Amino acid sequence: MLQGIRVVELASYVAAPGACGILSDWGAEVIKVEPPAGDPFRQFFGSIGLENTENRVFDNDNRGKRSIALDLTDADDAEVLRRLVATADVFVTNTRPASLERLGIGWEQLKAIKPDLIFANFTGYGSEGAEADKPGFDITAFWARSGLCSLTTVKNGDPAQLRTGIGDHMAAMGLVAGIMGALFHRAQTGEGQKLETSLLRMGIYAASSEHAIQLQMNKLASTKARPEAVNPLNNFFKTVDGQWFVMVPRQGSGDWPRIARAVGRPELLEDSRFTGVRDRRSNGPALVGILDEAFGAMTWPEVQVALEAEKVIFGPVQSVAQATRDPQALAAGCYVDVAGPQGDIRLPATPIDFEAHRPAARLAPALDADGNAIREELGIETAKTAA
Repeated sequence: MLQGIRVVELASYVAAPGACGILSDWGAEVIKVEPPAGDPFRQFFGSIGLENTENRVFDNDNRGKRSIALDLTDADDAEVLRRLVATADVFVTNTRPASLERLGIGWEQLKAIKPDLIFANFTGYGSEGAEADKPGFDITAFWARSGLCSLTTVKNGDPAQLRTGIGDHMAAMGLVAGIMGALFHRAQTGEGQKLETSLLRMGIYAASSEHAIQLQMNKLASTKARPEAVNPLNNFFKTVDGQWFVMVPRQGSGDWPRIARAVGRPELLEDSRFTGVRDRRSNGPALVGILDEAFGAMTWPEVQVALEAEKVIFGPVQSVAQATRDPQALAAGCYVDVAGPQGDIRLPATPIDFEAHRPAARLAPALDADGNAIREELGIETAKTAA
């Protein structure tokens, strides 16, 4: 897909490296520029007290790349980076804007070196405004600041943590989309350009339907506990054998008779408390209680048969462990086997397949694994070549 495209990545942690990982899977040559101590995410397990372990979290976003370690405060290493950028199609960074300027590798400085360069800038909070240079992680900028955490918190409940990299990976896909758009524009015009996005921008876009309601009505319903749900049918229920699942009725009232029949309670259709949408909402706790009792007397296989027979949309609530074994997830290509030194290991796949391209996934590189080779390609003498 992207054979012949060279991407230089000056980025750490998840979102920007994740975007470059997707580009690598799609065939681009990605050169990861790291500080001498390496991307801090290489120490993911060490930071929680687990040493000498493989790091599939790092492999997930950095597989297939090349690595060079550079100390950008050193004039010689900074020159290596500038010479490397001169050979690149795309430069991706999540280094804060002020730091880029201090290092002499801001947009204007790199554009002077490579006029058709695509400069993809990823930040926590954007490149303008009082907090433009503020560091941000997905839990702070994407999850908490954007309103997403509030939206998923039941009224009067405690806010929930965001698990590792969820906002970052959503943002990575957005960054990839921007890079691909810029590559298309360059193919048509020959022009490079700067593009940018942020965790905050991506978080608000992820919740943009709710933000649109807020902007229209100047108010927004809070997230209710199950018995007080705005639509009691659009809800989570639990079977007698302990399986939680979620039902999603389509717009209108067409699914209410289907659900009543599925639970063996057709007489509910004659109950005036549940006749219309507003009636069911007004009497939500009673209806949820009835459905809890009905579904709670059924096994998960029985629920599946009953809801599928009535063509009701539903899905199980799975653990991550269950998802990794889900036959449909496997059939959908959600995981990929990558060759490792002790045999294949399984990693999550990037989320898009192309008929004309199947990536040959490789593990992430060791720190500075390609440093000498890259210098030699650039015509820079190394200790190896000097010898």
